[in-house]
Amino acid sequence: MAFRSRRLGLILLVGAALVPLQAATVSRQNADLFAKKIVQIQEQGTQVQATGDRRAAQRRTPVTEDEVNSWFTYRAQPVLPAGVSQPQVTIVGQGKVTGQATVDLEAIGKRRSSGGTFDPWSLLGGRVPVIVNGVLHTQNGRGRFEVQSAEVSGVPVPKNLLQELLSYYSRTPENPEGISLDEGFELPANIDTIEVGQGQAVVVQ
Repeated sequence: MAFRSRRLGLILLVGAALVPLQAATVSRQNADLFAKKIVQIQEQGTQVQATGDRRAAQRRTPVTEDEVNSWFTYRAQPVLPAGVSQPQVTIVGQGKVTGQATVDLEAIGKRRSSGGTFDPWSLLGGRVPVIVNGVLHTQNGRGRFEVQSAEVSGVPVPKNLLQELLSYYSRTPENPEGISLDEGFELPANIDTIEVGQGQAVVVQ
């Protein structure tokens, strides 16, 4: 259950992103509500698989920005990758998502650095904010995240450096190479699409 919840959370947020919230309502009640919706989405996915007909069993589950960020605050720690903390998400609308997390770059910086003066990995270390902006595209049970910009400690970084971070912190025994930014992915729980509106997303199964 923990692995599936982590995977669903990562897909919904695209491992992604996140800026400090403005006037957000973060509460245990919202965290509990989102946790219940995760279970609901998983159960509905099982029903879709059993019927074999997405249209006949279509379900629409809205999840709000406040619910997701409340879940991050009160429930996400056990399923977050080691070295990643304080994630938040802003659901901008029209597919756009912005996000921030505090990431410990010490381990990956030491592993990737060549030791050269101008190697960017030799300059990275400690716990820093990482911000990612992009667009989530989903259709027919498949998803793709289009990165528009990324920053580490307020400094714009190239896509390949962001890929290194994502690969390192999204590794699992089942996927030792981690997530690739350029590759599409299968949506979990028989999700057909995720409609990203302003302040909320609707999971369609």
